[in-house]
Amino acid sequence: MSATALTRPWTAPARKRAFLNAIAIGVPLALGAAAVTWRLAGVGAAIATLTVGLALSLLIALRLAARFDQDWLIRTLDARRPDMEDSAALLFADNATLGPLQRLQQARLTARIDADTPDRLAPEWQRRSIALTAIAALIIVALALLWPRPGQGPPTLAPASEGVAAAPGIPRLVAQNLRILPPAYTGLPVRDSQSLDARVPHGSRLEWTLRFDPQASVPRLLMLGSQPLALRRDGEDWIASRTADAAFLYRVDPAAGRGPTPPLHRIDAIADAVPQVKAISPKASLTLVTRGQRSWSPTFTATDDYGVAASARLRITLAIGEGENVTFTEREIAVTGSGPARDRRFTPRLDFGTLGFGPGSDMVVQLIVRDNRSPAPQEARSPSLILRWPSAQQPEGSGLEGMVNTVLPAYFRSQRQVIIDAEALLKQKSRLSADRYLARSASIGTDQQILRGRYSQFLGGEESAQPQLPTADADAETHHDGDGHDHGPPRQPAPGFGVAEDVLADYGHPHDDSAASSLDPETRAILKNAVDEMWQSEVHLRQGHPDLALPFAYRALRFIKEVQQATRIFLSRVGPELPPIDPSRRMTGKREGAASRTLAVAPVERGDGPAAAAWRALGDGPGAIRGPIALDALDRWVRSEAARLPDPLALSGALDAVRRDPDCTPCRAKLRGLLWTAMERPSARPARRVAPNANGTRYLRAIEGAAP
Repeated sequence: MSATALTRPWTAPARKRAFLNAIAIGVPLALGAAAVTWRLAGVGAAIATLTVGLALSLLIALRLAARFDQDWLIRTLDARRPDMEDSAALLFADNATLGPLQRLQQARLTARIDADTPDRLAPEWQRRSIALTAIAALIIVALALLWPRPGQGPPTLAPASEGVAAAPGIPRLVAQNLRILPPAYTGLPVRDSQSLDARVPHGSRLEWTLRFDPQASVPRLLMLGSQPLALRRDGEDWIASRTADAAFLYRVDPAAGRGPTPPLHRIDAIADAVPQVKAISPKASLTLVTRGQRSWSPTFTATDDYGVAASARLRITLAIGEGENVTFTEREIAVTGSGPARDRRFTPRLDFGTLGFGPGSDMVVQLIVRDNRSPAPQEARSPSLILRWPSAQQPEGSGLEGMVNTVLPAYFRSQRQVIIDAEALLKQKSRLSADRYLARSASIGTDQQILRGRYSQFLGGEESAQPQLPTADADAETHHDGDGHDHGPPRQPAPGFGVAEDVLADYGHPHDDSAASSLDPETRAILKNAVDEMWQSEVHLRQGHPDLALPFAYRALRFIKEVQQATRIFLSRVGPELPPIDPSRRMTGKREGAASRTLAVAPVERGDGPAAAAWRALGDGPGAIRGPIALDALDRWVRSEAARLPDPLALSGALDAVRRDPDCTPCRAKLRGLLWTAMERPSARPARRVAPNANGTRYLRAIEGAAP
């Protein structure tokens, strides 16, 4: 019998027993560690801990089982089997290397070894260690499951610090606790605050637990500016709850207005911020395709205070062709981000062949992400990145003296896309909600407005104003004297060269040397008709009526095609034409006909009248009021201007303090200081003169005749 054939059956029971002993001890320890980790760090960390613990247990068990090899078997047989006569090693020796007596002994041992079974050599079960480990693991798991979490079970009350003197027979707050339960999407744990002031996520659930001495009868939470919140009794304590949907001030009233006034407490509701999306690569918004490039992988990063959804949408717009023959296609694909939830990175790979992207095309990509807010996730969009694949056609050269300007730049091709988007929106009307349909239509109207403004550059910018609503209230826009846009008196033609050709100076209306002065009257009139049609198209799109906007958009497109007939125009390189100087008036000192430059000072209409009046009443000037002040108008002003004020809650608290104690000098000073910061600042102020440096100081002293 070979040594391997003899070793395997005699060591297998021992190896199995050692392996099971190690597993029976290691698995409970891994479960206990996982339970503790789950309690402290959550499910994800618990799964990782359990995986690591089981892997370590398996590794240790395999190493312990490997110790039971041939050498162990020889030692064990010699120690436990007297019939082996300390010669068990001969069972595994090679016959060719043994002498006659050794072969005889080997044969005798081979005949004797089957007198016992291999199970007798296996190590004993470690019952004591296994039992102790299992009991310890059960205790740890039970504690992890049953130990109250922060925010669960009865809260631990902290001593109150209201700073109110005790009055006989008047209940007062002696112990308090504020439990904060954030929304589930934030991932924040429930916490207990010993203070009644807190900053909490918007939408958190607030639970007050209060205790009074002597016992109160009808305690309340008085909300400043809203209805009071009643407390209900639970044994020796009083509890109340509310959702923090906005910031508010409140005070604990244990005695229904009897006794001293308790102080105000403040709850700030921190709103969930909108995700921030940035383009990391490429750095520039416009990138050109390199030679041999077959794919594109832009990189975006999205951050949020409570986490960004793992899946986002990538909007891909392809513009294929040039001029009015361009074809637009738009699609959205799902992309998956990597990294932690609060800082995810998205790197989609865009294959040119799959998308149909080729020479003479533009690819515009934009990432759309959402945060984890529930029930209404917030959406954010990244800046658009453009990948351009230039066509093989080279631009034409010219040797003419002057600049060559194309009438229709590349961005003028978008009018057709406005029509395509409007028609696509009409087809999707039945599948969209009313709000979504209006938002999509308004977005197309914004594109129409941008396009209209760009065409208006060729009309001198006069047509870039907002379109008028379809009412009869607006007067027709006309030029008249004194409107700040006078053309001046008619110019008298000066004798000399070029008089016959000075048609623009006599009859034109040039604003500058821009493209507005480079169009012939017919082309200019057609382009103005196109802009007028765009106005009407924009009005209907913004009102949510793309069906009414399409006829105007089509007419605008037709006018643009007519403008395309004038393919190129030439602008001469000439300098500005300044008005002639009258030398007879120079150096005479005569001021006849010169208008006064003094402007009348008009009063500025301000919206902080109640604040200014209260600020004067709280001061020491002539309008100061020493006694009680009527603060109702100021209270209404604070509520109406809450969105603009830097800290409306602090202002409301100071106002309440002055209202309750009009003679409190520190309260009046605090309210007056807050009013000063809340009032509107003048729109324009004279800038302070910059302090001179050392050289400037020496220069000023020198011209004043002082010693440097």
